[in-house]
Amino acid sequence: MSDIFIAGVGMTQFGRHLDRSYKDLTRESVEQALADAGAEKSQVRQAYFGSCVVGFMQDQHMIPGQVALRSMGFEGIPIFNVEGACASATSALYLAAQAIRAGSCDIALAVGTEKMNSPDKARMFAAFDSAWDVSCVEHNKEILLRMGEGIDPPAGSQSQKPYSMFMDVYAAFCRLHMKTFGTTQRQIASVSAKNHSHSVHNPLSQYQQPYSIDEVMHAPPITYPLTLPMCAPISDGSAAAVICNSRGLASLNGTASRAVRLLSSVVRSGSSRGADEYKNHLTALAAAEAYEQAGISPAEVDVAEVHDATAMGEIIQAENLQLVPYGEAGPAAERGDFTVGGRVPINPSGGLESKGHPIGATGLGQVYELVTQLRGEAGARQVAGARVAVQENGGGIFGVEEATAVINVFSK
Repeated sequence: MSDIFIAGVGMTQFGRHLDRSYKDLTRESVEQALADAGAEKSQVRQAYFGSCVVGFMQDQHMIPGQVALRSMGFEGIPIFNVEGACASATSALYLAAQAIRAGSCDIALAVGTEKMNSPDKARMFAAFDSAWDVSCVEHNKEILLRMGEGIDPPAGSQSQKPYSMFMDVYAAFCRLHMKTFGTTQRQIASVSAKNHSHSVHNPLSQYQQPYSIDEVMHAPPITYPLTLPMCAPISDGSAAAVICNSRGLASLNGTASRAVRLLSSVVRSGSSRGADEYKNHLTALAAAEAYEQAGISPAEVDVAEVHDATAMGEIIQAENLQLVPYGEAGPAAERGDFTVGGRVPINPSGGLESKGHPIGATGLGQVYELVTQLRGEAGARQVAGARVAVQENGGGIFGVEEATAVINVFSK
């Protein structure tokens, strides 16, 4: 992967965009990425469009990428639609990089777009219902919720308002980690408070309101131990990246010194394992492969963006990425190790909990942040001296883990 670069990135603000179409959001992020790279549309020879609920929410099935990109002037080139639940955008990035490595083109575009908000709340929540095996829903629930057995939720810790079934699944992940390693609700809340504090300095974040740990713990409950600020919101948004090799980079009008290297990109699907076999988690295995491919160790990582659909996700993935040993992410979060200025900052963007989670765009939103960090352009949330970054993005549920996961390693 030594000859693969991210030459330009673009991103809309994540949030509620009821008055904007998914095509409009796509246009904004793609035009930004092209301008950032110094690229003309005619120089892009392949495009990969990540999304997973545009069909369900907008009724634009089958060819969403062709519709969005051709409407803004991309004609004649191969355009591929990529769907991998919350990992759709980084799956698109992976495929674009593979096309360049294979010699199919010198410059490619990866974009992820999602428009999830709707006045029809029931439809919004139903968009998540197929992110697991729909042929055995009750069996899925039985397996996943069993992980949380042994910890009884306190009275009043369950929301009376509707929410996605996957919040119960995330709560079960929390309770299993709590039983196994002694992780506390306060440690999970410290992740959330940290991410909301980071988001104050991110103008593209859906929320920019700081919370203290106590405020997170005493916020409205979702399902124990999760409270509202610990959970990612439903979001709209788009993010894009221009990917190229050195020949493509030389043909662009951008500043080559601002390009970021993609050292490795690994996609992995899940496998059968016990819920307590943490070291066989698909992201742990993918991360080990990504570090080996990149030729670095986890100790060399300066900054990370991980998939925190809930605050517990950051704890789990910090361990899977080997940024801390298993069972130690909770205490590390509480100490401030993952805060900007700490030992290894995680989610300086604010994470999914605060930046937002337009699921088909989320992964490239993470890439946008890491490219910004490695360029030294993140302002008040800048990680000092950042030279190596890792990104983790998972999608769907199959068995006791994500159905798919993508790990990318970048360097200055």
